[in-house]
Amino acid sequence: MMAMLLAAGRGERMRPLTDHLPKPLLKVGGKALIEHHIESLAAAGFRDLVINHAHLGAQIEAYLGSGERYGVRITWSREPDGALETGGGIFQALSWLEGECFLVVNADIWTDYPFARLAKPVSITPSSLAHLVLVDNPPEHPRGDFVLRDARVLAEGTPRLTFSGIGVYHRDLFRGCQPGRFPLAPLLRNAMEQGRVSGEHYSGAWRDIGTPERLDELDRALATRS
Repeated sequence: MMAMLLAAGRGERMRPLTDHLPKPLLKVGGKALIEHHIESLAAAGFRDLVINHAHLGAQIEAYLGSGERYGVRITWSREPDGALETGGGIFQALSWLEGECFLVVNADIWTDYPFARLAKPVSITPSSLAHLVLVDNPPEHPRGDFVLRDARVLAEGTPRLTFSGIGVYHRDLFRGCQPGRFPLAPLLRNAMEQGRVSGEHYSGAWRDIGTPERLDELDRALATRS
């Protein structure tokens, strides 16, 4: 299975840090955020990655290169200024994502999730269009996003969990979509209404690195681990 890293966000909440440096290259624990993901994916057996970018994307390409030094091969999906949002970005990359299913990971999170769990197509059931990894609601997002019930993800109900930014998607989730800028959430909600989104609850380490303060907090936490 192939994997895609979403790295096209502007990082508005991270300004002024992201005025001259793309968010995925911000350092935490002595490495760029996106490097943590690439190393974890490589360790889990993922060898072919697609990475999208927009804001200051040339810097990301220059930093990561072909991916050879991480043991992976990187294909770059270059987006226009303003990016294509999550749905549009994935849709643009479909021609490079081989196979019926593929893993997508937000580059602006940090986690110790074991990606090997999702390295094979069996991680998504035959009737599913998506498989989402959900986590406990963080303080900055107490209301959560979705409900997990009997390994199915629902849009409504309680108790709610937060979408981690880690998911396996079937390319049919994007059937009928057109090139351009559009979000992923409506596609997922429509699939949920059809009962075609499976999920799991991950209780390990996960953080949304959305502000400079959270970046500093994670950096300090990683320093205590070493």
